Amino acid sequence: MAQKLQPNSPETLLALALYQFVVLQDYELARTTYRLVSKMLPGNSDVPVSLASIARRQGHWDETVAYYEQALVLDPRNPELLVEAALNYSDLRKFEAALKLCDRALDILPNDPDVMAFKATVYQAAGNLEEAAKLLREVNAETPSLVVFATKIGQLKLERNLSEALRLLQARVALYHFGSELEKGAFTKDLADTQRLAGDSAGAKITAEKARKTLEPICKNQPDNDFAATCLSQAYAVLGDKNSALKEAERAIALKPSAQYAAYGPGLEENLALVQTIIGENSRAISTLARLLEIPYKSSLYGTSITPALLKLDPTWDPLRADAAFGKLYEEKRR
Repeated sequence: MAQKLQPNSPETLLALALYQFVVLQDYELARTTYRLVSKMLPGNSDVPVSLASIARRQGHWDETVAYYEQALVLDPRNPELLVEAALNYSDLRKFEAALKLCDRALDILPNDPDVMAFKATVYQAAGNLEEAAKLLREVNAETPSLVVFATKIGQLKLERNLSEALRLLQARVALYHFGSELEKGAFTKDLADTQRLAGDSAGAKITAEKARKTLEPICKNQPDNDFAATCLSQAYAVLGDKNSALKEAERAIALKPSAQYAAYGPGLEENLALVQTIIGENSRAISTLARLLEIPYKSSLYGTSITPALLKLDPTWDPLRADAAFGKLYEEKRR
C-alpha cells in the first residue's frame, strides 16, 4: 500500500529495504536499496546501521566497523547505537574500543544496568574479573533484566563461586514469574548445568529432566527456534543422553549455518563444543573451540566471542584441561 501511495519516498524505500533484508534475505538487493535511500537521507543514521547489519550477516567485518562509525558521526549521542557498535567491537575482540563506547553510553545513561552488564562481559572476556565484579555488585535474584542476571551468574562461574551462583539461580527459578515457557526452560537448564559444575550430578539430572519436559514441546512447536534447540541440547547433555544432545545441537547449527549467518552461526557451533565437553567428546570440543578462537562472531554462551581468558577461567571447560592441546589454546594466545 505504501508503494502504491508513495513508491519513491525514502520511508517507503526504507521499509522495502528492510523487507528485502529480513524476509527475502536478498542482501545485495537490500544493500542497493539502502544506498539509494542514503542519497535521499544523507543524515539518517538508520541507513548505515542497517548496512552494518547486512555486513555482519555476510561476515564483512571491516565494513561493519566503517558503517557503525559512520552512523555514530551522524548520531553520536544515541545510547542504543553506541551499545550496538560496542557489541560489534566485542565480537571482533576489540575490547578497548568496545569499552570506550560503553563509557560514552554511560555518560548519557548513568548507571544503566544493561550497559553496565554488557561492559562487565567485555571485562570478563579480557580476564579482568575485578572490574567486571564492580559493575555487577547490585545484581540479585530479583533483578528484572534476564540478561543482566545471566551476566551475574556468568561472573560467579568465572570466579568459581558456584555456591552463590546456585543460590541465585534457585531463588530465580522458584520466585521469578517468567515471561514464557522458553525463559523458564532456559533458566532451569542453567540451574542444572550449574549443579553439574558444583558436583551435584544427581540434583543436576533431576533439574535437567524438568528442563527437558519444558523445552521438548517448545522445540516441537517451534522447529525453527535455534535458541530453544541449544537449550534442549544442553539439557540432554546433562542427562547423559549423548545422541539426543548431539542431534539437537547439530539441528540448531543447521537452522543458522555459518555460511549464511556469519555473525550468529558460529555461536551455535560454540554450543556444540559445550555439549561435546559435557558428554566427554573432548578432542572434538577442542577442535571446535580452536576454530572459533580464530574468527569473530556473536557468542551463544558469553557476552563476547570466546577468548583465551574465558577458556582459562570458566569451569565449564575443566574436563578439557588434561589435554595439552587445550592448554595451548589459552596459554599460547595470551602471549
